[in-house]
Amino acid sequence: MSDASRTHVGTPTPEELRAQVERTREELGQTVEALAHKADIKAQAQEKTAAVRKRAAEETAVVAGHVRANAHHAVQLVKDRTPDRVRDQAAQASGLVGHATARAGRLVAEHTPDSVHDRAGQAATTARANRKPLFVAGAALVVALLLVRHRHGCR
Repeated sequence: MSDASRTHVGTPTPEELRAQVERTREELGQTVEALAHKADIKAQAQEKTAAVRKRAAEETAVVAGHVRANAHHAVQLVKDRTPDRVRDQAAQASGLVGHATARAGRLVAEHTPDSVHDRAGQAATTARANRKPLFVAGAALVVALLLVRHRHGCR
């Protein structure tokens, strides 16, 4: 505001106040518009992320379907090319192995002292309570075995 537009007392006139209010409204409107624009960008980014996730899920489903179809086809080829005599022998061997395993399990259970059963139960309970460290230890053991096997194979 300039000195010329003020009255003698130095207070703004009603027209000046209206103009000042109008300018403030315009500035506020621009600020709100800028904030809304920023919010729209965020929303757009979220929409794009959702679209990418959806597309990835669809592509994963398609690939999984192809893998299942190929696996089914491979199984069918093996079945078709395996003679009936071999399939019958495999089924028979599988049955024998199942029976032998069950019998061995019963024999071990019958001849194992109760103290060993108790200790095994305690170990199983502890393992269930501490699965994560057990999985980590198992993974470390597998990696160590693979490294040892690889070193022996490279010599």
